[in-house]
Amino acid sequence: MRKIALITGLSICLFAIDDLPNILSDNKSKIFNYQEQKNQIESDKLKKSWISPVVVSYNKNYSEQYKTGRVDTGSFSIGIDQPIFKTGGIYYAIKYADAIRGLNSTSIEIQKRAMIGNAISILYNLKKLNLKRKKLILLVKNDKIDILQKQNSYDSGLIDSSFLDQAILKKNSDEIQLLEIDLNLQKLKNDFYLLSDKNPSSIKLPKLKLIKESKYKGQNLELVKEKFAVKEKSYTSKMIWTKYLPTISVQARYSDGDLSPMFTNPNLKEAYYSYGFTISMPISINSLQDVESSKVSYMEAETRLMDKRKEIENEYRLVLKNLTILDKKISLAKKDEKLYKSLYQTTKNLQQAGEKTELDSQLMSNSLKIKRYDQQIYKIDKELQLLSLYIRIH
Repeated sequence: MRKIALITGLSICLFAIDDLPNILSDNKSKIFNYQEQKNQIESDKLKKSWISPVVVSYNKNYSEQYKTGRVDTGSFSIGIDQPIFKTGGIYYAIKYADAIRGLNSTSIEIQKRAMIGNAISILYNLKKLNLKRKKLILLVKNDKIDILQKQNSYDSGLIDSSFLDQAILKKNSDEIQLLEIDLNLQKLKNDFYLLSDKNPSSIKLPKLKLIKESKYKGQNLELVKEKFAVKEKSYTSKMIWTKYLPTISVQARYSDGDLSPMFTNPNLKEAYYSYGFTISMPISINSLQDVESSKVSYMEAETRLMDKRKEIENEYRLVLKNLTILDKKISLAKKDEKLYKSLYQTTKNLQQAGEKTELDSQLMSNSLKIKRYDQQIYKIDKELQLLSLYIRIH
């Protein structure tokens, strides 16, 4: 039952994240759709590129050579010169077109997922900045309380002016950070509106869970792209190899034209068919180097694939490490919250006894709320780490 619950939870999260492609603006979505349509059309065209075109021609001549007057002759022809056997080259050309289709389609998907991830990341960061803003408002309140307390101590001669100066500088620094957050909030909103037509405050963000390592490796788009690149180089290598092997082509032509007055042979036809075949094999001084170069490109693609697998493993491990550290930060913030809760209660009791002021209680209350905000901020950082995995899988 526990396994079922985990799988169900993961499925819900995947559905939620996959439901968010609609987050992109209509224009951005149209651009990706057009790119995919173009890829499909170009791939289909490439797949049929081995088929030679049928050549249709019409010719009209006017000759003033004859004493009897101008002679008009016309001709019409339709013909084809089509390779039907290229020692495997036709088969590999079709497979090459499929590999190119997959490579380009995956590249488009990577760009689309990255843009969606950027939009979702902005939403998380907006939420995070709003929490930081609330936290800074409390810090500024504490700074003001600290200034009042130090002002009283300074007036009583208990401390020198440097302590009061430090408190004032701390308040000014926090107020500047608050202004910077307001500026960054506006910047993030502007960035979001460049990607989406939606209102950022109206979008409900999904609660993400950790993807299994096997799933991350198996459906990683960058890895899929490298696999298609290996296929593309493999078929390219084979196409170059077959280019220097025998090719059989058939030719066929239909012609219909006026006979020239110079030809009086009654056995000649105006309309006739001609056909035949050709066996050819190019002999090039660079053939071996050409084939060897394509093999090297193929081996390079395979090495890149192995390197990408290692890179993906390290990415996943780094996310796990970051999640572990963030969990520890949350745990520490919870301990601090528990401590401040106790201190607040103690300060409140001392206030009632007349040993502490209301400002002391307010200071502890604000500090308690700050630790709660810290936990929420760390949780958003966890979501951002998990998001970095989601946007890389298909």
